Formats: sequence, structure tokens, C-alpha cells
Amino acid sequence: MTEVRIDSLLPAEMATRAEYLGVRKAEMPAFTMLMLSILAGAFIALGAIFATTVAAGGMSVTDASGAVTYSTGLPYGVTRLLTGLVFCLGLILVVVGGAELFTGNNMIVMAWASGKVTGRALLRNWAIVYFGNFLGSIGTAALMFISRQYTFGSDAVGITALRIAVGKSDFEFMQAVALGILCNALVCLAVWLTYSARTTLDKIMSIIFPVTAFVAAGFEHSIANMYFIPYALLVKGFDPEYMAKIGDKVANLDALTWQAFFIKNLIPVTIGNIIGGAVLVAAIYWIVFLRIKKD
Repeated sequence: MTEVRIDSLLPAEMATRAEYLGVRKAEMPAFTMLMLSILAGAFIALGAIFATTVAAGGMSVTDASGAVTYSTGLPYGVTRLLTGLVFCLGLILVVVGGAELFTGNNMIVMAWASGKVTGRALLRNWAIVYFGNFLGSIGTAALMFISRQYTFGSDAVGITALRIAVGKSDFEFMQAVALGILCNALVCLAVWLTYSARTTLDKIMSIIFPVTAFVAAGFEHSIANMYFIPYALLVKGFDPEYMAKIGDKVANLDALTWQAFFIKNLIPVTIGNIIGGAVLVAAIYWIVFLRIKKD
């Protein structure tokens, strides 16, 4: 009789599952891969929307006279914790709902290192998924701009979105790389932990703490930033009346440009994400659990 196990998979079994899933992802038809990656970009953007709205609760907004018109007075650490917790929605939707996320797909390196996926197939997956994630994120940002949700909470949501984007657009190159490394190490650890799961609840619980940690700590996720920064750029560039109203409440707005988005954030953060996910997580776990199998 075959023994039925209900406990989670052990790390060696998780490595075998990662290898198997990496092959399936790499062999996926291009159209399916693109559609699922657009969904993933939108899912991560939904997490970012949730996070921005909650983060707005930790700030005060004053009117022209200096009177506070909106405030919950949450301490910085509590706000960051709650922001990270709700951002988990994005990866939960990706993993449980089924979608293709570039940062999580860095784990395909385990199948590549075992010789079960070619370098060409790996890069094909990354390129298609990255592009699809960008489309999903930008599309969600455009829809959110049309919704004018940024005016909610006496403009607190919009001010928070702009402040987040300004902060992300003013990193030094190596700082952004380092923040990207730390971020995707945690994201890929979350994905790695889901490989042990036998139930949906297992997967959700595996995601919550690593993802909450990276958001609370202020690390940088390339796909999330495809929403955070373009959304703020749309508000800044296409609603002059709103910007005239709240512009003085957001410092250093000149730093928020499309050029800064790509040069100071997206490119270095993407490089960091690849190092953090493909090298610090996927490659190390391959060395520990799969290298001997290949030899």
C-alpha cells in the first residue's frame, strides 16, 4: 500500500518540484506565457494598489491653513508592517491563481542548471514574462489613473503614491541593485517555500512573511515598480489641476521622470532581482540538493 503523507514536502523534494515546474514554465507556449504574465503584472499591481491605500493611513494631510484634514497617526513601523502585509495579495494571486511572474521565474535556473532547460528557453521565458508583466502593470496603472482613486482620503492616496514614486526614482545605481537583490531573495524564498505546500492555505502562509518583510524593509521589486512609478507619472503628467492642489505636499517632485524610472530604478533593480533570485536562492539550492543528482 502506498503511504499517504499530509505533511509538507522536505527541502530535497522541494528542489525536485522546483526543477519540474521550471521545465513546465520554460516549455509553455508563447501566447499562453504572455497572457499569464500580463495577468501577473496586473496581480502585482493590485497588491501595490492595496499597499498604497493602506500606507496613506499613516500620513497626515493638511489644508492651506495648516489644519490636519486626514490622519490616522500610525507609527512608521506599524504602517510599513501593514503595507507589506496587504501587498502579499499580489504574489498570492500569482501563485494560487496561476500566473507568470518574472521575479519568481528566476527559480527556473534550477532546471537550467540540471540541464533540463536550455539557456535559450530560460531567456525566452524571462523576456516574454518580463514584457507581459510590464504590460499588465502599465495597463493597471492607466486604469487606476482613469478611476481617480488617488483623490480618495482627502488626496492622501495620491500624495502617498507620489511620495513612494519619488523615493523610488532617486536611488544611486548600486543602491538600487542592492535593494533589488535583497527583495528578490525574499520573493524567491517565498516561492521556494510554496514548493513545500500541499494546500492553498500552505501556499498563502508561505508567502506572507517573506513578502511582508521585503516591503516593510523598503526593498525594491522591479515588477511592482512597473506600477508604482508609472502610476505616479501619469498623475503628475496628466492631472495639472490636481498637482497644483497638492504639489507642495510632495518634496523633490522634479526627480520623478520617465528617464529616472528606467535608469535609476527599473534597470538596476531588475539586475538586482536576477542576482537575488537566480543566484542567492535558485543556484544555492541547486548546489545543495540537485548538483549531486546531476553528477
